[in-house]
Amino acid sequence: MKVRVMPDGRLSLPAELRRKHGLAQGGEVIVEDLGDAIVLRTLDQVVSRAQALSRRLVAGQPGGTVDDFLAERAREAEAE
Repeated sequence: MKVRVMPDGRLSLPAELRRKHGLAQGGEVIVEDLGDAIVLRTLDQVVSRAQALSRRLVAGQPGGTVDDFLAERAREAEAE
């Protein structure tokens, strides 16, 4: 899709894209400069990607879950 960037930097995303990505009522996006491309991601998309990366990085490692983290903090608090 082609959109126009205004001299002040504003751009208007087509309604179809806004609906598809949960921005029908407006919202914030993350702008990523990839060097040869500009990528817009919704905050939900960025969080989902970060969570997926985190799961891959800690998969199978002891202490790698939120439950493990909370249990460790509880043990530390009891020891104080």
